[in-house]
This record gives sequence, C-alpha cells and structure tokens, in this order.
Amino acid sequence: MFISGHPDTNYSSVKLTVTAKVRAADDVVALTLARPDGRRLPDWSPGSHVDVVLPSGTTRQYSLCGDRWDAHNYRIAVLHEKEGRGGSAFVHEELTEGMTLALGGPRNNFRLVPSERYLFIAGGIGITPILPMLQQADMLGAEWKLLYLGRSRNSMAFLDELEAYGERVQVLAKAEAGTFRLEEYIGGPATDTKVYVCGPSRLLSAVEQHCREWPPALLRVEHFAAKELGAPVYDAPFDVELARSGLSVTVTPDVSVVDALKAAGIDVLTSCRQGTCGTCEVDVLAGKPDHRDSILDKDDRAAGNCMLPCVSRSCGDRLVLDL
Repeated sequence: MFISGHPDTNYSSVKLTVTAKVRAADDVVALTLARPDGRRLPDWSPGSHVDVVLPSGTTRQYSLCGDRWDAHNYRIAVLHEKEGRGGSAFVHEELTEGMTLALGGPRNNFRLVPSERYLFIAGGIGITPILPMLQQADMLGAEWKLLYLGRSRNSMAFLDELEAYGERVQVLAKAEAGTFRLEEYIGGPATDTKVYVCGPSRLLSAVEQHCREWPPALLRVEHFAAKELGAPVYDAPFDVELARSGLSVTVTPDVSVVDALKAAGIDVLTSCRQGTCGTCEVDVLAGKPDHRDSILDKDDRAAGNCMLPCVSRSCGDRLVLDL
C-alpha cells in the first residue's frame, strides 16, 4: 500500500536535463535544469526547493535560486561538502552537462509572507533561497536589506548578481571583516519587519537565540541540517492509528513512525528523513505529537494538528493520523 504524505498541491516528479554547469564560487557550482522536450516546468515561489534524485538513487534537497518567471529553466546551486554523504561530491566531480536527473517538487516550507519591510540574513550557501526573495520584495515595493556572511568573498556565490542592489546588500567576509556583532545588525523586533534567515546551524542558532522572546511570526528560519535534539518525550511503545485505512501500527522506541508504517506495508512519501524537507508531513487528528523536526514553527507545534513522521514521535500512547 502507498499513502502519500502532505505535499504542496503543485508537487510533481519530472526528468530534467542538466543544460549548464558553472562555477558560482569556490566549492559551489550552479546547475541549470530543463525538460528534454522544452516544455514548461511547474511554477514555484521564493523559498521553494526541489528534491533531486541522483543516479545512485540518493535524494538531496536544493533551493531554487533562479528567475521564478522563467517557465522553462530551474537553477540550483550545490556546495561541495567534503564531509558530506556523497551527493555533493557526485554533483561536483561526476555530473556533466547533458545528464538527466529526476526531480520532485517544487515544495515550499520557507514562504515569503507579505510585509512592509524585510531583513534577510544569509550565511554561505544559505543565499540560495534568499535570492528570489529579493526579487519578489523588489517587485512588491517593500523595503529590505540583506546581510550576506561568508568565510571569504571567493567562497560566496552570486556576489555579481547582488551588486545590482547596491547599498541594500551588506557583504561581510570573515577573512576581511573579522568578528561581527550579529545582534547589533538585527536589533529589536518591529511589527512591520519580517526577518528571514538561512545558513549554517551556528548562524541560525545565534539568530534564534537573539530573537527567542520575539513574536514567532516575525522570524522565519530555514535549516539545511537537522537540529540536535534530546531524548524523546515518551520512550515507550505507542500506537499509530490510521483514520482513513482503519489500520493500527505499534511504534517501538528504536523505530521511526515512517519505518514502522513501512514494515506494516504502508509507504509514506519521504525524502530527507531528517525533518528538514517537509515531504512526509501528515495531519494529526488525535493525540499529541512530540515534534522533532526543523520546519514547523511555534504556532504549528502548539496546534499539534500536523507532524513529520520521519523524525517526530508521540507524547503519549496513541496518535491518530489522517492516512
């Protein structure tokens, strides 16, 4: 039995050809992808990412960072992670123009919501989801500024494209600027300003710590890696009831909800399996989930009406899911 998760309504799976592979910075390559038959691609919005299925079957998530109004081409950028799991190494060392990749998506967990003003903060490859947001904010006539942080200018992608925005973009390379007081740049909360942040875990943690007392709607963060979490709230077996199929599955402490369902013959659509992509999101009809993902905000967690079963669990002995 196959049961889909809770993807965006325009989620699809397509085969795309790599039409261009160019160096965007040290250890960063940008790929342009298009349909082999030249047909238009699914629409997307700023903050969207796609699931890239490599020839090995490995799936990785990459933010769309091109022109959202170009209906025939997607652009992604890939950082060569030397200590990674091999996906970026393949893209940098073996992937060539003309190769075909399977893509799922686009999917958006990092939407740009309306605001009079925006403060964008990007660290390293975290610039990728931010780029289309700048274009969108400009089109909407909103005020905005961007702080772009990196090790050195040579390691920071798309600096040439950002030059067109002039003084609204502040580039700080550690090799040149040294230590920077992030809290002074962010300042205090303002009801007319939304803060969007993407980058390495250390940067995200610093911003979240500074904004911990802010109203949750003012700060939006996208994680490329899963948050480190402590032990689950409930360390005993619990039952997951599936409202639509009428099945009940017991989840033991050593198995994820997704894997327990799979063992019972129920495949939920997944991708990252780390709680960072949102592919497997499902609605919760009863019970209280133990949220262990890196996507849902405070309001979603408090509501308790959805969860990511690849990593999240139950706070008690029973959950009812809309599956």
